[in-house]
Amino acid sequence: MVPVVAVLIAASVLMVMGYRQERANERNMAEALDRTAALARSYARDVTAAPNGFPGQETVRDIAERHDGRLLSYARSEDSLTTVVRFYGEYEDTSMFGLSHSRAYQCYSIVLRKEAEGVPQARTTPLEECDAI
Repeated sequence: MVPVVAVLIAASVLMVMGYRQERANERNMAEALDRTAALARSYARDVTAAPNGFPGQETVRDIAERHDGRLLSYARSEDSLTTVVRFYGEYEDTSMFGLSHSRAYQCYSIVLRKEAEGVPQARTTPLEECDAI
């Protein structure tokens, strides 16, 4: 009887530990995705602050890379600039076998339009899938 109780206690402890690790990993991933949103806003501010109107594709690519992003698409017209950028945030993923470093990816559509005063305004929208371009 004692071995059965010991096995049940050990199984219960492992289940609780697994559940707590899973919740912690989900929290870490959510925080990493929040960081991608902050990176996207920072990227939009830097592109908006570029001198002489909307920057060219290479400049936008450099700005994206400085913010841990990858430029996926670039479309520019006289009064707007639309880019799709994939950003990533790193987080720690814990399991019973140890700790690993993972990345959470999120794509954003960033649209900059010149207002009546000629000042560009940015709208940042998260995309469900990065392939939606």
